[in-house]
Amino acid sequence: MLFNSFAFLIFFPIVTLLYYLIPHKYRWIMLLIASYYFYMSWNPSLVFLIMGTTLLSYGAGLIIEKSSKKPLRLAAAIVAVAGSLIVLFFFKYFNFLSTGISQLLRKIGLPASDFSLNVLLPVGISFYTFQTLSYVIDVYKGRIKAERHFGYYALFVSFFPQLVAGPIERPENLLPQLKEKKSFQSENIRIGLKFMIVGFFKKVVIADTVAIAVNSVYNDPAQASGLGVAIATALFAVQILCDFDGYTNIAIGVAKLMGIDLMQNFDNPYSARSIKEFWGRWHISLSTWFRDYLYIPLGGNRCKKPRHLFNLFVTFLLSGLWHGANWTFVIWGALHGVYQIVGLLTSGVRKKAREKTGLENSSFLAIWQRAITFVLVCFAWLFFRANSVSDSGILLKKLFSDWSFNFTYIQQTMQSMQIDGALFIFILFGIGILYAVSKDIAKLELSRKDLSLYVSESETGILKYALLTVTVVMIWVYLTSQSGYENNFIYFQF
Repeated sequence: MLFNSFAFLIFFPIVTLLYYLIPHKYRWIMLLIASYYFYMSWNPSLVFLIMGTTLLSYGAGLIIEKSSKKPLRLAAAIVAVAGSLIVLFFFKYFNFLSTGISQLLRKIGLPASDFSLNVLLPVGISFYTFQTLSYVIDVYKGRIKAERHFGYYALFVSFFPQLVAGPIERPENLLPQLKEKKSFQSENIRIGLKFMIVGFFKKVVIADTVAIAVNSVYNDPAQASGLGVAIATALFAVQILCDFDGYTNIAIGVAKLMGIDLMQNFDNPYSARSIKEFWGRWHISLSTWFRDYLYIPLGGNRCKKPRHLFNLFVTFLLSGLWHGANWTFVIWGALHGVYQIVGLLTSGVRKKAREKTGLENSSFLAIWQRAITFVLVCFAWLFFRANSVSDSGILLKKLFSDWSFNFTYIQQTMQSMQIDGALFIFILFGIGILYAVSKDIAKLELSRKDLSLYVSESETGILKYALLTVTVVMIWVYLTSQSGYENNFIYFQF
């Protein structure tokens, strides 16, 4: 069930209404049933997979907490972590590894045929697997107590607003909120609906419109021009932010309707002045997960510099692989690892240069740093979006060679990308409106966490433009739905 579907527009109001009508002690039952129904709407049989992962991690948590024997506690943690990772590997990476081994054997002269399994990638498996892993590890480390109520724990794993594409919630944040008795507050309803409006605005108005131009280049790279690749890559940066952050806003909004606060997953990432800062603002739930459960356990920066650089690179390499079984994601992750290493090694030199030139606190430096960071991020996005490594090679060649500066070239590029004057103005209008209400969105994020900061008048900027635009564009999208409109959220494939 997609958020941007009529089925969901019927589903979530019914769930919210039942949530407040049902006595508190029975709400978890209703939410758990609703969450499993939501998940089963993609493929009913896959519910057994999430149930199995839930049972495994729940049982391990109880054994770890109850047992006084360290070997048994360690064994329970290892079984739960390894079991979850094996399931994730089988469904997501088996064919990738099998094909890779076959290709390697053929390159060194050994006979090998490709072997792959016809298995369906379960929706959201990477997200709920990481959520259960954090629970088991935190219980083992003594950071949290094991949850004894299986129903609440199962709801923590499957809570439908963030089940499919996050945020990847931590047990100490979400579990207590699921247990807490929530009373109806009109502020929660208003804030939740506003977050949903903003989310639909980002997804339907911007991301899905921009996708038309992006897909025309990336799905047929041989016909693209250098200008087309540059424009499509910059637009993909906009698309993936609005698509994923749009999903997160809707998820946050739906949860807020029930008085539940999910963690913030994006914080204006393209305003970052360095790659390090970018990752503090982009997909925050994933970047902090890798920081806490991989980077720091590897040694983090509390070690010699070569090991520190190794820890950085491995963390980003694996974060790339987390996104999908494709070498393009591995390259994307490796690039960000290289960015981090280069940034760390040159930080001293760059600081001295800023001090000598007197640009340390200048506006010019801030603009320059944001521009360079955005270009580096976009360059990496090229690999992320490319359908294959060979496609990325074609796109790179086009980007650095196929250029011309005349009206005919520009016109042909725009036509090949299906960008006419109306669509161009429409895209600029959507991005401009989002920028115009960005301060209102930031205020809304603060008020979500503290209702005392909520000011109803702050809704004007969002509702006046976003709601009207969403309504108009939804009609436009429906009328053009037979001509390649893409309504799936990008991160559903992960």
